[in-house]
Amino acid sequence: QVQLVESGGGSVQAGGSLRLSCVASGGTFSTNAMGWFRQAIGKERECVGAINWSGSITLQADSVKGRFIISRDNAKNTVYLRMNSLKPEDTAVYFCAARRFTTATMKAEAYEYWGQGIQVTVPS
Repeated sequence: QVQLVESGGGSVQAGGSLRLSCVASGGTFSTNAMGWFRQAIGKERECVGAINWSGSITLQADSVKGRFIISRDNAKNTVYLRMNSLKPEDTAVYFCAARRFTTATMKAEAYEYWGQGIQVTVPS
């Protein structure tokens, strides 16, 4: 059973940056593709980025392209989401997710394991 724990959230002014981290345990991290999702109040959960097992392939949502970067360190069982030029519309709970396959996808239903989520707030 894979367990995921997010950290690094908080409140930041518009235009600022944050880096989220997600540490995985209980599985073979290097064989899991990973994703970052977010859910704002009253909105559906959306994928902001995904990364394959080796980190050679990343996917990004159009809404964050050029601002957010997803990366991973398999030696540390950790996936990161670097968020730059944050906007009030980026305010949401951010979730880390893992799937038992090596290929990246932005489909939430493809992920079997989820973290509890962490709040990111960008005041307007």
